[in-house]
Amino acid sequence: MTEQDFKLRLRLVFGPEEMIGPGKAELLERIARTGSIAAAGREMGMSYKRAWMLVETMNAMFNSPVVTSSRGGAKGGGAEVTETGNEVLQAYRALEEKARHAAIEEIEQMNNLRKPTET
Repeated sequence: MTEQDFKLRLRLVFGPEEMIGPGKAELLERIARTGSIAAAGREMGMSYKRAWMLVETMNAMFNSPVVTSSRGGAKGGGAEVTETGNEVLQAYRALEEKARHAAIEEIEQMNNLRKPTET
């Protein structure tokens, strides 16, 4: 079994309303790519309101915002992942990679205990 044969989903919980997991990390990546909270949310199948709420939660968690946004106008507004946001995302992805690598023996052990899949 290789690390590509399984998916490890990691959620880091700092407090009751302070957590980051795969969904928030993906949202940050999509905001960085699209320059839009609304577009990032649409790509993930979530409403603008939900995407904005997740951004507000993340912005409140850290010393400085992870995403800044500007309203529409002549240039149409948009959103940008800040330096802090990029650092948070980079640290989260590094943590995921370390956890995936460190857990391979236990994951293989559990995989060996699984029922065979029908083909």
